[in-house]
Order: sequence, then structure tokens, then C-alpha cells
Amino acid sequence: MTMPIPECATPVSAPQPKEVNTRLPAIGRLSALPRPFLKWAGSKQGLLRHIVTAVPSTFGTYYEPFLGSGALFFHLSPEKAKISDSCAPLIQTYLSVRDNCAEVSRRIAKIKIDKDSYYRVRDIRFASDLERATYFIYLNKTCWNGLYRVNSRGEFNVPYGTPNGHTLVDAKNLFSCSTALSKAGVQITTGDFEETVEDAKENDFVFFDPPYVTKHNNNGFRDYNESLFSWSDQKRLAAIACKLRDKKVNVVITNADHEEVLALYPEFNIRHMDRHSTLASNASRRMAIREALIYTNDRGSNQNG
Repeated sequence: MTMPIPECATPVSAPQPKEVNTRLPAIGRLSALPRPFLKWAGSKQGLLRHIVTAVPSTFGTYYEPFLGSGALFFHLSPEKAKISDSCAPLIQTYLSVRDNCAEVSRRIAKIKIDKDSYYRVRDIRFASDLERATYFIYLNKTCWNGLYRVNSRGEFNVPYGTPNGHTLVDAKNLFSCSTALSKAGVQITTGDFEETVEDAKENDFVFFDPPYVTKHNNNGFRDYNESLFSWSDQKRLAAIACKLRDKKVNVVITNADHEEVLALYPEFNIRHMDRHSTLASNASRRMAIREALIYTNDRGSNQNG
């Protein structure tokens, strides 16, 4: 499924830190709180064991402009961060969990978990940010595979899924997430990835996890992914990553393990990560797929991906 991989250039070593702001948690704590409170297509929760080996041991401000479920952010729980996403309803949900965690948790617990309730909630036009966030989490945890998709009118249109159990949100974890989001040095914004990282400086850490699909690695990759993240955006992302590297910013990127993508990063370390697909409708068809870990720091260069 994966095309041949170009040879990588000499790894770029990470700069010596001038200030210690955040220390990397031990790899053995991957299951510790906080963990993502949302399901999200492309979530990196299952790949953290690979990703953390490329994260610098210390860094200044953490940047993540494709936040999604925030798996790495919540694992690191940095004191200083700028986290962002272009999906405004997602970011509003994070803000509500930060500012009104108890009320969000209380409201979610009152909604029935069944097909009729799901479609009733899906058709609601939300009156407030708090209501919108509550229903966003409810729909996310009860829809098919946590997929977020809207139609041409901007209406969420994912069908009902198969929720696990009778509780959608772990209240203890949600409060832990709220604590991580509430730190004084954490900024939460909506916007383009380039704007989010424009003020990153030496010894900061930027994690890019752009939208992509790996299934069609050898069959029209560009065309298949164009509606998710265009090829011009892939090239813009690579150019920004190179500029950040030249400023001695630590950069880690997860992306499709495709030769055209990897060719955009000739002076980065590249390793390969295997995970099981979560999007196939039949669990028996969820085969192992390969993704790429692209990074500047050489901390994990002797690790097996």
C-alpha cells in the first residue's frame, strides 16, 4: 500500500534549550489524565507512543494548529501553549469546557443516548455557546466514528453510530481537561495554521497534524485528499516547517506515508508508524495502515517506528 520511501538527509539536531518551561511526561503515563474527551477522525491518541519519542525533552511554548481531539496537548499539558483549529464549533467546545465544565458535564448527562434523541439533537439550532458545546460533545460521542461533517448549508449530517455504554463523558477526565485548558499560559483560538505559529521562536515546539487520508496512498492521493487539505496547503505547511526549523523551533509533523509528501521534507528525520484504521464500517476491515512521523529533533532517532 505504501510507496517507496526516499532516503532522508542528515538529521537536524535540536537546539540546546535556554529556558525550561515544559518537561516531557514519561512514556509510561500515556493513559494518565487528562485524555481527549472527544472522538476525532485522525486522532493521534493511538500513536502517542511513537510521537513522544520525537518531542524535545524541554521546550518553551507549545503550538498545535490542527487541534482535533488534542491527544498530544492533553498528554503534555504544557504551561504555555497556543492551540487552534479552523473548525469554529470545535474551538467553541474547548472554550466552554474550559469555562463551564461542570455545567457542560451536567447537561450532557441529562440527554438520552438513543437514536431518536440523537436525530432530535442533530436538528436543533443552538441558542447559546454553552448549548452548542454540550450538543457538539453529545453528537460527537454518539455519531458514526466521531466523524465531523457538514453539508453545503453548514449543517452537521453524520448518521447515528453505536455509542459504547451509557455514559458519554468521564466527568473526572473532563475536569482534568478543563484544568489543562485553563492554565494562564494557554491560548485557544480559531484560525489558519500559518497564523497560529507565526510567533514561534527558538526552543518552542510546534506539532502539525494536518487532515489527510492514508487509504489511497497509491491511488490518486492528491485528488482524494484535496477536499480535506489541498496539495497547495501541504506545500505551504512544508515551507512553514522549514522556516521554523531554520529559526531553531522544534517541529514534529504527522502526515500520510506517501512519497510525494515525504519529498517535501528533505532535511527532516522521517520514521514510519503503524496503526489500525478506525473508519471502516466493518471492524473486520480495519486493517493496519502506515503513517509518517516527520521531525527536527533527534531524541527518537534510535527508536523503532
